[in-house]
Amino acid sequence: QTGPWCLQVSIPDGLFLSLGLVSLVENVLVVIAITKNRNLHSPMYCFICCLALSDLMVSLSFVLETTIILLLEAGALVTRAALVQQLDNVIDVLICGSMVSSLCFLGVIAIDRYISIFYALRYHSIVTLPRARRAIVGIWVASIFFSTLFITYYTHTAVLICLVTFFLAMLALMAILYVHMLTRACQHAQGIAQLHKRQGSTRQGFCLKGAATLTILLGIFFLCWGPFFLHLTLIVLCPQHPTCSCIFKNFN
Repeated sequence: QTGPWCLQVSIPDGLFLSLGLVSLVENVLVVIAITKNRNLHSPMYCFICCLALSDLMVSLSFVLETTIILLLEAGALVTRAALVQQLDNVIDVLICGSMVSSLCFLGVIAIDRYISIFYALRYHSIVTLPRARRAIVGIWVASIFFSTLFITYYTHTAVLICLVTFFLAMLALMAILYVHMLTRACQHAQGIAQLHKRQGSTRQGFCLKGAATLTILLGIFFLCWGPFFLHLTLIVLCPQHPTCSCIFKNFN
């Protein structure tokens, strides 16, 4: 309790470390599965592998940061404050770069699926491995470059606004593309139902399943990244407000 109304929730470091390790192992397994299976060496799975690498870097950074904090608090690790600050900056760059690349690869996967549905006959000539590799390299280079700028100038409000705008843009892109794909799938299901003279309930059930899948997909995306970008938004909108200050204490 930090005030008459502000309740501060404390998450045990051990639980936070355990969640990071679980996420780390899961993403390592995804990367290994795609790397070892030659049948998965296609552009789409390359993007999925890079997405797993991005999430792996986020998990690794959080695990490393939490471990260092625990060692410092226990007195098992003694070092200079300047070195700790430099290490913290490196970890922040890794986290920010992984976050930017993860959002980019989620958007690229949505674009890839959109092309595979609306340009099915030309898909393999549009989305080729060389183009996929160039896109992957471009995303990683841009992510590292912009994350370095973001961490260097993180005190500037414009930097936070750019990050929040980027998140909203990727969310809007994914929502528009997947809704368009769902609409096309429902129209296709209706055509098949009419061809086989079936009842409309089949099409309705298919569309409901598609809508549920789309809701889960976008919901998980927002659930994973929403709190972080909500935190950035509050820093921009109400840095001194008591309610926002209470939320900041829980994030810290």
